[in-house]
Amino acid sequence: MRIERTDPITGTTLSETEGRPYVIEGEGADTLKVYFENEETKQKYLTVETQHPEQGLDHTLDNPAPLPGDPPNGIPQQQG
Repeated sequence: MRIERTDPITGTTLSETEGRPYVIEGEGADTLKVYFENEETKQKYLTVETQHPEQGLDHTLDNPAPLPGDPPNGIPQQQG
C-alpha cells in the first residue's frame, strides 16, 4: 500500500495523520491511502469526477482547431 500524506485539495502535507480522515483507492499492490486535513476536504475530493480516457476510445480526441501557420482552409498551398 502506498500512503499519500499531502491533502490533494489543499496541497498541505500532513506531518501527523493520526485521527485524520482518509480514503483508500484501488486494491492489491496498487492500493493508495490518501489522508486529508479534515472531513470537508475529503468530501470535496470525493465529489471530483474521475476521468477514464481509455474508456472513450470509440471517438477521436483530435482537436480540429487550426494551428499557427496552417493555411486558412486547411489545404496546403502548392509551391511553384
